[in-house]
Amino acid sequence: MLWLCLHVPQLSLEVFSRSRPGDLSAPLAVGAGNGARQAVYACNTSAMAAGIHPGMKTASALALAGNLQVCERDEDAERRALEALAAWAMQFTSQVSLQPPDALLLEIGGSLRLFGGMEALLRRVRRCAFALGYHAACGVAPTPLGACILARSANPAPITRMSELGNALRGLPLDLLALDDDTLESLRGLGLRTLGELIDLPRSGFARRFGPALLDRLDRILGRRADPQSPFRPPERFEHRLPLPAETADREALLFPAKRLLLELGGYLLGRQAGTRQLHWSFDHHRHPATRFTLGLATLSRDPRHIHLLLREHLTRISLEHPVVEIGLEVTGVAALTPRNLPLYDEPDATRADGLALVELLRARLGEDAVRGVLCRSDHRPERAWACARPGMTGALPPHAPRPLWLLDEPKTLELRSGRPWLHSPLRLESGPERIESGWWDGGDVARDYYIAHDAEQARYWVFRERRGACGWFLHGLFA
Repeated sequence: MLWLCLHVPQLSLEVFSRSRPGDLSAPLAVGAGNGARQAVYACNTSAMAAGIHPGMKTASALALAGNLQVCERDEDAERRALEALAAWAMQFTSQVSLQPPDALLLEIGGSLRLFGGMEALLRRVRRCAFALGYHAACGVAPTPLGACILARSANPAPITRMSELGNALRGLPLDLLALDDDTLESLRGLGLRTLGELIDLPRSGFARRFGPALLDRLDRILGRRADPQSPFRPPERFEHRLPLPAETADREALLFPAKRLLLELGGYLLGRQAGTRQLHWSFDHHRHPATRFTLGLATLSRDPRHIHLLLREHLTRISLEHPVVEIGLEVTGVAALTPRNLPLYDEPDATRADGLALVELLRARLGEDAVRGVLCRSDHRPERAWACARPGMTGALPPHAPRPLWLLDEPKTLELRSGRPWLHSPLRLESGPERIESGWWDGGDVARDYYIAHDAEQARYWVFRERRGACGWFLHGLFA
């Protein structure tokens, strides 16, 4: 097996900063602790440039930078962010494990060929994680803990063979073992500074002094002992929220955090090989009810770029009466979306997909009621053989007989001259009759003989003759 550790060292900070576009120019810090004892837990580069560093008292940090924004650490938000990142990462492999508080493990042995090799996969993972707002480091090793240590090191070169792992770890500092302070201090008291020095200690004396737990951990790092990982199970529904750094009613500013939510959704759906037709959005306001709406799609989709374009159009039509402080996205209904092989030549399916994308864009811009599809129904009567429907829906098969594209709302009575139907000029019957007798069960009984006719200018019409009563002639449709 081959493990990739995705380490997000600034997760506690990025749960607050990822809703902002680009790098932060203003100093931002995360504080941990209460009252006067609160200290800086993490800070961005702007804060570091002002002399602020983790461990500094918050009061001292505020004295150095008056415009410093301090957010209280939210461990629940970090846990939710890590779980959301795990669901997103399942697009790369089906085996993902959580490594709290700030890392994931991905088994990538079977994914390398699919993504074009090691370097291509690592570039894609880093690029996609950055698009979500996370600065992630990657470590690759044949053991899970070995990958975690490499991801936390300064220069994590991928290690793919067990025989190379020990030498790759020997020069790394003991801090990367994530040990408690007392154990780490005891090891340093013995003069140990690197993993190599720890590995070289006699096993029997090592176990007597530090107990079997640390020796077991060392064996799992080096692959001497099995290290099974608990698999992450993605939730059945997608429900993520993203707080904004400051309240805003600017629609362009809202589109940036919404895009990151859509990228998370895209990874979640890709990992489940699924798509969705409805996205439920919530734009929360301070002390006012949230603005909620549902973005409907004509067909199953998981394309973040296309959905983001539809959202942009939808936001231009809704009224935001108050500034937004948080954005939420919920998707409850997902369905399997079978991957389609790419054709060697252009095929009609591609044209159909482009057409549906255009329909969705028009519906987002003009409103859902302004753009509708036509659905065939199982009824022989022409006026009842169709219905308005959501674009993309399918119904009964159309009749085999030719039908005009334009059907009149009500059949128009035709004059009868010299025994022939008349419309501006005599109509000549080309083909027919097509006899339709139907509707006795619902009170709409009809008995008609339909013909295709043309006039002197060769315009084609769909006409019928009533077979009951006066047996008059009527115009029902026009051919293109």
